[in-house]
Amino acid sequence: MGRGIFITGTDTGCGKTQVTLGLMRLLQTRGESVLGMKPVASGAVRTPDGLRNEDALRIQRQSSQKLPYDWVNPFAYEPPVAPHLAAAEAARPIEFETIVEGYSRLSGMADRVVVEGVGGWSVPLNDGATVGDLACRLDLPVILVIGMRLGCINHALLSEAAIRQSGAKLLGWISNRLEREMEAYEGNLSTLHERLSVPCLGEVPWLGAQASSGMDDYLDTRLL
Repeated sequence: MGRGIFITGTDTGCGKTQVTLGLMRLLQTRGESVLGMKPVASGAVRTPDGLRNEDALRIQRQSSQKLPYDWVNPFAYEPPVAPHLAAAEAARPIEFETIVEGYSRLSGMADRVVVEGVGGWSVPLNDGATVGDLACRLDLPVILVIGMRLGCINHALLSEAAIRQSGAKLLGWISNRLEREMEAYEGNLSTLHERLSVPCLGEVPWLGAQASSGMDDYLDTRLL
């Protein structure tokens, strides 16, 4: 069975997909077969083949084997809103059993499966369950992506505390610079190194238009 990794983030738009893609590429350069999964995605477009989310499509294309879209993203919703709200509007609840079965299938097909969450750790998915609950149900170690912008220290420390409280194994964190000019960037980064209790697995600088292709140059997989 392939070893899995769960990618979560401090919030929406912090760079989870870019890190997921970069991590998949980096593991592939080590000779590993890697599949990706984004179990839940809100913000999808209607196509002749059904709803499609751009982030999930990128993960599908990066996978070492060609996979049916529904295997990568079993729960896609059209409105770009919180997933539990989108699921309620579509009258299609997010079912953990479907996701667990899908992950199990992929893990039997590759050395690694990289699973990207939606939003942050505490985002609701259905009645009483969150992204964190899904990661725990899958029993996967977690990498926290920190979007470097104002408020990132608070978001990162709260996320780390929530992950630890859940009992999930936090492998480490990756900083992702979201703005070319962030005031006190080095100070924020230094504080994260001091305050977070797990290793830093990468410091991604501002990459601009190259973000999707250059991310893996700044990740460290030695601890994975």
